[in-house]
Amino acid sequence: MPSFDIVSEVNSMEIENAVNQAKKELANRFDFKSSKAEIKLEKNEIKLTAEDQFKIQALEEMIMGKLAKRQISLKNVEKCPPDFSPLGHARQVIKIKQGIETTIAKQVTTFIRDTKLKVTTQIQDQQVRVTGKNRDDLQAVIAAVQGGDFPVALQFQNFRD
Repeated sequence: MPSFDIVSEVNSMEIENAVNQAKKELANRFDFKSSKAEIKLEKNEIKLTAEDQFKIQALEEMIMGKLAKRQISLKNVEKCPPDFSPLGHARQVIKIKQGIETTIAKQVTTFIRDTKLKVTTQIQDQQVRVTGKNRDDLQAVIAAVQGGDFPVALQFQNFRD
């Protein structure tokens, strides 16, 4: 039976490239000269540290701009509120969401069921598998899901005949 998987993944190399570009810009910007601002990438988190609120906000805008230029969907980026210490230092964590959470997977499956197409959906770990007898129904599901508005960016993989 024809099938495909709906996933939500972000290319880790693109994230690494965006962070490296932001680090280069940080080194060259005049307003960050002789400041202790830095950007670190740890697995699925980007950690920002700066001396004050304005610099942490500038770092965040810099990172978000670089991620957007690398075609990383900002739906998969979760900005945590910045932490300010009494001494004036600021820290912020930007998390990159990988995979589809079960609540979002349930939203996707109910959306597909509401299309009334003859397909079945299964939630498997952090992805949704869609199977059907007719290949055209599967393509209609892909078009419908692309048109839908979900809290994460969705991709389609493993289309099998």
